[in-house]
Amino acid sequence: MATTHKTRMLIIGSGPAGLSAAIYGARAGMAPIVVQGLQPGGQLTITTDVENYPGFREVIQGPWLMQEMQAQAEHVGTRMMWDTITAVDLSGDTFVATGDSGDFYEGDTLVIATGAQARWLGVPGEQDLSGKGVSACATCDGFFYRGKKVVVIGGGNTAVEEALYLTNHSDDVTLIHRRDSLRSEKILQDRLFANPKIKVVWNKRVESFLGSAGNGELRAVKLVDTLTGEESEIETDGAFVAIGHAPATELFRGKLAMDDAGYLLVQPGTPKTDIPGVFACGDVMDHVYRQAITAAGTGCMAALDAERYLAAKEFAEAAKVEA
Repeated sequence: MATTHKTRMLIIGSGPAGLSAAIYGARAGMAPIVVQGLQPGGQLTITTDVENYPGFREVIQGPWLMQEMQAQAEHVGTRMMWDTITAVDLSGDTFVATGDSGDFYEGDTLVIATGAQARWLGVPGEQDLSGKGVSACATCDGFFYRGKKVVVIGGGNTAVEEALYLTNHSDDVTLIHRRDSLRSEKILQDRLFANPKIKVVWNKRVESFLGSAGNGELRAVKLVDTLTGEESEIETDGAFVAIGHAPATELFRGKLAMDDAGYLLVQPGTPKTDIPGVFACGDVMDHVYRQAITAAGTGCMAALDAERYLAAKEFAEAAKVEA
């Protein structure tokens, strides 16, 4: 039998953004409910070494960090629900989400922290070598390739920015693109072509990622020429897939404003969407930084704004009664 769960703050998503919102919301007395979704803990649960999250001098593991965040959220009063939201109704005074379980979740405020997923090539070796030389985030993992040879796959802004960033760690960066021209902004292209640490390989498609028989780490990428069909290999220590991200916003299409790429639009400098009482935080609204620490920061902002929204609403309702 379906159950209806009510809360002052309903949070969809359980990565750094959602759990940070939960911690701040619980401490503000809003008794938040977090619906965890298909990937509890978010992308950090599939990340091994985390070296750039403040507060830890040694390398930590992504899954452990998310376990600690969840434990902290629960400790201060958050309820964690093992469910996946399949539909939302944002038209009423309270916001209603329907779970795959059949249960309903009603929130006086709604925090959307559903995140975004990196787009992958879907070629052999990609997932097997993920964390073993294949990555989708140079800012996250570039540090591990200091002084090593790396490649970046893609031709848009993300790929060019990743290649430029990697020159902070490597003197041998190769950008692999399947066409003969880049799609990135001209100013980024100018910086790329002017950088002596970067070379570009044109008209090449990645056919597969090849691991070493010895240690199981990435050793090369196999390429196919898109014009001639000729096969080749580039030996490398690290490969960064940079073909964009896909925000998890399908639930909100037609219900909340979003940009052409599907990221939720918020008021500048805030997590406020175009519906009062609905807030978006983390990678679902941030296509620029996409870091755990920035996601956590916007989660904090969402909780603070949710508390202020409720306080203002309750004050206005009390004033009406007195009048």
